[in-house]
Amino acid sequence: MRNLPEKLQKKLIERRRINALRSLPEVNGGTDFASNDYLGIGHSRTVFDNAIRILSEKEISINGASGSRLLTGNSSLYNEVEELIRKFHKVDSALVFNSGYDANIGLFSSVPQRDDIILYDEYIHASIRDGIAMSKARNFKYRHNDLDDLLSRIKRVRQTGDIGTTEQIYIATESVFSMDGDAPDLKAMASICQEFNLNLIVDEAHAIGLFGKNGLGNVQEQDLEENIFARTITFGKALGCHGAAILGGSDLKKYLINYARSFIYTTGMSPHNLATIMAAYQFMTGSDGNRERKILHKNIEYFNHEKERLGISSFFIPSISAIHSCIIGDNNQVIQVAENIQKSTFDVRPILSPTVQKGKERLRFCLHSYNSKEDITNVLQLLQIAIKKHEK
Repeated sequence: MRNLPEKLQKKLIERRRINALRSLPEVNGGTDFASNDYLGIGHSRTVFDNAIRILSEKEISINGASGSRLLTGNSSLYNEVEELIRKFHKVDSALVFNSGYDANIGLFSSVPQRDDIILYDEYIHASIRDGIAMSKARNFKYRHNDLDDLLSRIKRVRQTGDIGTTEQIYIATESVFSMDGDAPDLKAMASICQEFNLNLIVDEAHAIGLFGKNGLGNVQEQDLEENIFARTITFGKALGCHGAAILGGSDLKKYLINYARSFIYTTGMSPHNLATIMAAYQFMTGSDGNRERKILHKNIEYFNHEKERLGISSFFIPSISAIHSCIIGDNNQVIQVAENIQKSTFDVRPILSPTVQKGKERLRFCLHSYNSKEDITNVLQLLQIAIKKHEK
């Protein structure tokens, strides 16, 4: 077997030198403050049994899709899942992708055209950045959640004549940011896009399940469905399974089926995966989901209260979502703090540069409906001790 080329070996050596070399961790079985399973759906026996029931009732006993959706992989369940999602989210169409990553690179690489412009939040998710990089459109970032900077960018593009009458401007943001847990002013952004005739794209990966009536997201909570060009929703966070969908107009769906390469050139989902999405939606939008969501929001409120009581809130980025980031800075230090907390059987993970900006290395706490108040207090007390040691 041939060795890895020397220039690639050097890249690994450099990652190791700055203590940023990634590896696949073992599941440690500690109290979960790390996963995206916010409502516990990923571990729900009810959802598991209901997915099996859906397959049984439809007499489906196929293990795999056997091909892309454009060939043999378009299971009859796809139409049911997309219709269910379309109705719940009050849109003209929904198109299911194999993952949130596939959805975002498919959308951003195919829709914006040469001479179009994409303006994106500087903290936008890597999947959107990769899609933008694959696009032929020009792109510029604006400061995180800074509407004044966004407006300045828009006006600069208009005034310099960089955009013609047929070219389009796309604005990309997340409704809850995956690393900071904060949120933009979606209503103000929608108003700006309406004023300047721009196309607003919102990734709702970390809002689905948590916000809006029946957990259907921030866009619907704020009645902005008609103001959004496209929404990405994912099933691998609060819905506890796998996959994603792009929501929008019926013509957008037709276009993506024809031009989104991450949709066209990949095997479809298995019927079991699709049945699990259906069962997860039933849970999330029903009484079980509403119960778990209320508990989760109480836990978020309690977490913020305990941060204040213990005098460590200044280390955290303000958040009312399930994601709470404690800025430690320096890869070595944040790894050490995480390891000390993990020894007490709490599963808290460090987020290192280059995933986040150098100097912004952090512990990322993900809260769940199944976290107890005792666990929240205990893990924050351990963090308080670690911070005091760090300050010395």
